[in-house]
Amino acid sequence: MREEDYQVSFEIIATAGDSKGYSMDAICDARKGKFDSANEKINEANKKLLKAHELQTDMIAQEAGGDPVPVNIILIHSQDHLTMANVAEELAEEMISLYKTIYDLKAEIEDIKKKI
Repeated sequence: MREEDYQVSFEIIATAGDSKGYSMDAICDARKGKFDSANEKINEANKKLLKAHELQTDMIAQEAGGDPVPVNIILIHSQDHLTMANVAEELAEEMISLYKTIYDLKAEIEDIKKKI
């Protein structure tokens, strides 16, 4: 197997890993009530995820064009990373929304307590 056959897979692993990291950091920020920072990080996660998908799409186009992509354990591993990054990003968006709702409700409760 040639080194070039692994290069795109390693790029997907690295880029998807960055995306997942940004997603997890966004969740942590949201838990702390830092919603602007959480949204910035989820935007970075989206950018990295898009890049990883572009790399994957290039391989699919290569295969569809008649130039087979060598399948090896590193390629399979890269697809696992991409899938997990995608799931992490989707869940992070939901969790940010939930944390925002919780913070807003806590603020409303505190306002009501002050009026009583």
